[in-house]
Amino acid sequence: MSRISVRGFAVASATAVTTVGAVVGVAAGSTPAVGDNNFEATAADTTLLADIPAGQQAQVQTASLTQQADAQASAADATAKKSAEESARIQAAKDAKSKKQAAEDQLAKERKAEQDKKDAAERASRSEVRNASAFATQGSYSVAEVQAMARQMIPGDQFQCFSNIVNHESTWNYRASNPSSGAYGLVQALPGSKMASAGADWQTNPATQIKWGLNYMDSRYGSPCGAWSFWQANSWY
Repeated sequence: MSRISVRGFAVASATAVTTVGAVVGVAAGSTPAVGDNNFEATAADTTLLADIPAGQQAQVQTASLTQQADAQASAADATAKKSAEESARIQAAKDAKSKKQAAEDQLAKERKAEQDKKDAAERASRSEVRNASAFATQGSYSVAEVQAMARQMIPGDQFQCFSNIVNHESTWNYRASNPSSGAYGLVQALPGSKMASAGADWQTNPATQIKWGLNYMDSRYGSPCGAWSFWQANSWY
C-alpha cells in the first residue's frame, strides 16, 4: 500500500489539520494536543494519508479543499468590497466637484444677467437724455426750470450727485459769480470761460452750463457721483 502524505492539506488549512489529527488519534490510539500552533510540523511527523482509514480519507480531503475554497472566497469578497469602496469614493469626489462647478457657473451666469440688466437700464436712461440744444433759449430761468433742464440732460442715476454739487457750488444760480476766483455759473467753472467749449452762450444759458459740467465730471471723475465722492472728501472738485 502506498503511503501518501497529507502535509499539503495541513498547511493549507488549520481546520483540516485538526480534523486529520483527530482521525489519526482514533487510528493510532492517541489523542492529539489541542491548541498546538505548529500544525505543519505535527502533520508532517504523525499523519500520512495511508494511516487514515480508507472510508475517512475522502472526508479529510474534502474538508481541506472546502476550507481552501472558503478562504479564497473570503479574500475575493474583501478585495471586491475594497474595490467597490474605492470606486464609490472616487465617484463621490467627482460628483462633489461637478456640483461645485455647476454652482459657480450658475452664480457667474446670474451675475452676468444682473450686470447686463444694469447696463441696459443705464443705456436706456442715457438714450432719454436731451441735448442742450433741445431747449429753447429764454431771457431768464427760475431755479425750478434749471433743475427741470438738468433732470432731462443727466442720467437718472447720476442726477442726485450732480444736484448735490450744484447746491454747494451755486445753489442752482446759473449767474453765480465768485469775484475773487473768477468761478462762474451752476458748477462754478474756473475760469468761467472754460464753458465756452460747450457753447458761446455759456454766461446766460443754464443748459450750456449743465452740458459742460456733466462732460467735466464724466471726463475727470467718471461720473457726477464720482465727482460728488471727491467733493465730499475735499470740499472741491
